Amino acid sequence: MAPLQVLSVFVASFIFMQTLGNSQTCPDCFVHSRAAHYPNSEEKGTETGSCGFGTFGATINGGDVSAASELYRNGLGCGACYQVRCTDSNYCSAKGVTIVVTDQGAGDRTDFILSQRAFARMAQTTDAVTSILPLGVVDIEYRRVSCSYPDKNITINIEESSNNPHYLAFVIWYQQGKRDITAVQLCETQNFVCKLLDRTHGAVWTTTSPPRGPLQIRMLLSVDDGDATWVVPVSNIPENWKAGDTYDSGIQVDE
Repeated sequence: MAPLQVLSVFVASFIFMQTLGNSQTCPDCFVHSRAAHYPNSEEKGTETGSCGFGTFGATINGGDVSAASELYRNGLGCGACYQVRCTDSNYCSAKGVTIVVTDQGAGDRTDFILSQRAFARMAQTTDAVTSILPLGVVDIEYRRVSCSYPDKNITINIEESSNNPHYLAFVIWYQQGKRDITAVQLCETQNFVCKLLDRTHGAVWTTTSPPRGPLQIRMLLSVDDGDATWVVPVSNIPENWKAGDTYDSGIQVDE
């Protein structure tokens, strides 16, 4: 290999390793990207997002929500929170907006497609909103942040498709902290026998022939470095659970 070729390979490898190292050692650093907004959407989010949140996905976090492309991660990214700020100092604030991922979608080299409300909240002032909204797509920087719902516990919403006792499907609302829900167990509260559930799509977890009696739903919260913790709810789902009902787990997660 010629000397210049060797140097080029070395420089490219060094840059790659530096980038990889920075992403691993600085999880709170901002990543540069682009974001768009739904041009024909309502001010808040969509009720038909890929995460399966339904109407909840349109109003959670005050409607500051977004579709994500790579960060959707086959549904694992549903419910994750990110600080997103545009980078044009003429229009954009330093704080930006905190969004919740509720849908999957990609635009022109974008990581996020924000609700119009969230897109507008990146602006410094009301006057600046009229300048950035027509742009449609802007340069941004983003980072993962902790989801916080001070007045809400993690909540289980039973899907309308559920049929007690033959089929159970549910979505986890108010995912908190900065961890992903990587696994869910359904446990009998009498015999303490647990089974792992399937993530069918987005944030929807399902099982056929669920056990009889009160049920406990345990969640495995994980981070990229491999650290994982099982979270056990204080409150159980009653034996006579019904489709469409919601059940408060009684717990909050801070990190």
